Amino acid sequence: MSRPGPRAARFITLEGIEGAGKSTVARIVGEWLTQHSIPVRLTREPGGTPLAERVRQIVLERGSEHLSPVTETLLMFAARGIHLENLIRPALERGEWVVCDRFTDATRAYQGSGRGVDAKWIEDLATAVHGSLQPDCTLLLDVPVAVGLARARGRSGSSADRFEAEVEAFFERVRAGYLEQAAREPRRIRVIDAAADLAEVEGQVIQILQGFV
Repeated sequence: MSRPGPRAARFITLEGIEGAGKSTVARIVGEWLTQHSIPVRLTREPGGTPLAERVRQIVLERGSEHLSPVTETLLMFAARGIHLENLIRPALERGEWVVCDRFTDATRAYQGSGRGVDAKWIEDLATAVHGSLQPDCTLLLDVPVAVGLARARGRSGSSADRFEAEVEAFFERVRAGYLEQAAREPRRIRVIDAAADLAEVEGQVIQILQGFV
């Protein structure tokens, strides 16, 4: 009998508003894949590489200069292009699974639904930056805005970044945008009740991974 070949590398993304628990779920996913002998690389956006992290700092810092929604969107895609060229694509080509905290769905939700940036323009930029590369599976950690912001602001306190300092109405638009995306792509985007306790969230995540792997 022939031996089964290696699993194809997969691209998994985590999405959700501030305080949804993406970092915790990234750790859960990474540990579960490692336990199943699957090579995995954990990363985040904006950022993930030294140069992309410098762009992240520009996007998140609450400085004196104004960033328009269009400029913010361009910076997100600039960081994404750097990240893709230097980390995501090389890792996938080596056969590593990539687990990324945010990707283009975040731009659709934050800059598109949240800021009102033109959806078609965002898709044009997505095509230019990453072409046909799309996540194989997206875990959308859904949490009520009040709950997520309480978690995020309790963690960051007075050092809240540009997004954490936004008003609740902004995050309501972002959350609605995420859920609209999930309704359009239910096979790729799997909604997880992130307001549940950690054990239940972990159970939801592992159930999805078992069906995916």
